Amino acid sequence: MSQLFTAFQSIGPLFLVIFVGMVVSRNKSVDNRWLEILNNYALWIGFPALILVALSRLEWNMNLYGSLIGWNSLRVVTAMLMVFPVSALLKLKNSTRRTLFLAVSYGNVAYLGIPVLRSAFGDQILPEATMISSVYIFWMFTLGIFLVEYFGDHKVHMRELMIRLVTNPLLIAVFIGLFIAVNHLQLPKIVMSGLDIFANSVTAVVLFSLGLFMGRQPVGKLRDWLPVLAFSFIILFVLPFLFMLILKPFPVYTLSKAWILEAAMPMGLTAYALCLKYDLNTEFASRAVVASTLLALLSLPFWLVFLK
Repeated sequence: MSQLFTAFQSIGPLFLVIFVGMVVSRNKSVDNRWLEILNNYALWIGFPALILVALSRLEWNMNLYGSLIGWNSLRVVTAMLMVFPVSALLKLKNSTRRTLFLAVSYGNVAYLGIPVLRSAFGDQILPEATMISSVYIFWMFTLGIFLVEYFGDHKVHMRELMIRLVTNPLLIAVFIGLFIAVNHLQLPKIVMSGLDIFANSVTAVVLFSLGLFMGRQPVGKLRDWLPVLAFSFIILFVLPFLFMLILKPFPVYTLSKAWILEAAMPMGLTAYALCLKYDLNTEFASRAVVASTLLALLSLPFWLVFLK
């Protein structure tokens, strides 16, 4: 019980910031512009700065990061492909199936995952957490978007897909950071100090923004939440547990605690934003963000204790 309380203490402050955002969202002066500004700051400035800081201080290890990229890619791609038999079995509508391609491919591995791992394991986990987030982002903006467009009403435009990928600020920061790390370069001290200021600000900004989003969602009826709760249980417990079982027979299992914890993150706002853009099942997506994030307050301490 004491271990569970300690685990809860390590992530409790992060969820406190989310709850403050939920309370503030009830203020009539708070509107969607707040969300847009805060999310754009995180996307274009805060998280790229955090990624650059983490990777520029990285000691490159091909064995570790090669395994990380391979195994986490397998986890994301397998989850997306599992949508086909599940959709056929449950006879889901095409819009819901396309929503699930995004919902299962991208948990909140950056906005919530990186702060949780940092709180649980310390700053030394930042390069690994950054690489995991990069893998998820890559597959969502390639295979995930491809599946959404291919099974939609419009023709797939590969050129547009590639443009969105190479212009994603998070991935740009990853490529620059890896180039610095692999070539053992060193940024000027004044640049690193400036990046540190932005990097240290981003956690509060994104969690507060997440709280604002959650607080503005309509409550609705209980029966409308039942499929969302079932989906939340699957992404918070079932999928990471299967990932752990697959990893266990292999030597990389001793390195995979952060991988499993990232696999247990709730649905991310980025996936919801893409559902909104492609006119998918946004009601399900928004509720999945809210329900899975609230349940993560219980599930993440469980995983921290379970993984020791």
